[in-house]
Amino acid sequence: MRLPLHRPKRHHVVIIGSGFGGLFAAKALRGKPVAVTVIARTTHHLFQPLLYQVATGILSEGEIAPVTREILRRQRNARVIQALVEDIDVDRQVVRARSQDQELEVPYDSLIVAAGAGQSYFGNDEFATFAPGMKSLDDALELRARIFGAFELAEIAADDPAEVNRLLTFVVVGAGPTGVEMAGQIRELSTHTLRREFRHIDPAQARVILLDGADRLLQSFGEQLGTKAQRCMEDMGIEVQLGTTVTDVTDEGVSVRRRDGSEDFIACYCKVWAAGVQASPLGETLADQTGVELDRAGRVKVLPDLTLPGHPEIFVVGDMAYVEGVPGVAQGAIQEARYAVDRILSRLQPPHRPTAVQTSKERAGLTPADGGYDVAADPAVPAPAPFAYFDKGSMATISRFNAVVSVGPIRISGFIAWLMWLGLHLLYIAGFKQRVSTLVRWGLTFVSNGRSERVSTRQQLAGRLALERFGSGISGPLLRGEVPPPPAGVQDVTEQTPDMDSLGEERPGRVT
Repeated sequence: MRLPLHRPKRHHVVIIGSGFGGLFAAKALRGKPVAVTVIARTTHHLFQPLLYQVATGILSEGEIAPVTREILRRQRNARVIQALVEDIDVDRQVVRARSQDQELEVPYDSLIVAAGAGQSYFGNDEFATFAPGMKSLDDALELRARIFGAFELAEIAADDPAEVNRLLTFVVVGAGPTGVEMAGQIRELSTHTLRREFRHIDPAQARVILLDGADRLLQSFGEQLGTKAQRCMEDMGIEVQLGTTVTDVTDEGVSVRRRDGSEDFIACYCKVWAAGVQASPLGETLADQTGVELDRAGRVKVLPDLTLPGHPEIFVVGDMAYVEGVPGVAQGAIQEARYAVDRILSRLQPPHRPTAVQTSKERAGLTPADGGYDVAADPAVPAPAPFAYFDKGSMATISRFNAVVSVGPIRISGFIAWLMWLGLHLLYIAGFKQRVSTLVRWGLTFVSNGRSERVSTRQQLAGRLALERFGSGISGPLLRGEVPPPPAGVQDVTEQTPDMDSLGEERPGRVT
């Protein structure tokens, strides 16, 4: 059943997504004469730059993902709906979403699409089975289970040196900030945190390999910092293999091709995919309905004011938007969101003109939603200034007390850069409680080498793969106790389970 949500009396701004673009757009509308609805598939705002610290046991998921509803609790003109947006009807100006079995229709006057992006495997989606990405909390928790699980399995297989070597080989694909930070933390984890915890293996013997097809690390940081980062990582014992592309990923390892054309196979258990992004499928929805172009990553090629051709009421921001010169980082999404909000508010306000030349609708203060004044339709008003991105720089950690920072012509590395990295990331974590607890966790980890968030479960390890076998729309039936049939081509495992009673044995009450 589809439940239509009523249209608020005030201009209704619907925001899809609760990432940096979505959250900062919602906060920028606080106290403004509009109604705000945030629709997101998750309950939280994710601070994605610190996902790798959740995966490696430094931080808990709550510290980098405060609940969106709590963040906006004092913003009286905003409401939050947890649902998966499945379609946008641009002609009717309606967003269609689903929350388990409930289907919703949410009307809008202005729409900000900030649905973000997922991992791209460059046309090889089958790689995801063996090499999770780093785009969500589920990804981070699954990787935590795989990383720490590798050491546990190696302890069990201690009598098989070849298998131990495979289990203790970690391959990180992608030498951008995420890949560099992830490889560095796995190295520190194996060298310091797990020291003396195992009886039959030495975690410090773990092999960490960083792969990338480029000719240097951290391409956007410049040659100087990229070279320094590579030297530091190699000093830590990380194998940096540049000019190397991945041709296949299996349970047993990774097949690669070198720049000289030679091929190799790296036997490994744990693989981390930190290369490439693919925009939300909503980009294709907008393209089908409006004719807007998409780039190779599925990003929407927006107009200079971040809107779509013929639809000044629709803004696309963040990782979903292709804007030349704007990198896919938090600052880009934040600045685009604030620009979009300014444009929406400016559309609701008539230009300052003498009362005598104002229309009756302007004098009455009517908005476009009321059939009133719309600055976008006023030929006397000049076109808005295009969005302009202000580059505040980039930074990445390499290891404890060591980072690189690039701000304009300034290049900084080492301890000072690491302090700058700490300060900036604390500043952008949403919520005072999260900032304090993160600072405490960092202090304990950096002083003692201990990590308190090392717990993982089998559900975290295999939950994603299990759900993917059933496809989308499965949550409702599962929670009702219904067992859906497997998708076409997938054998029903229940048919393979022998009937214990027919074998003359007691049927167990619990399967372990």
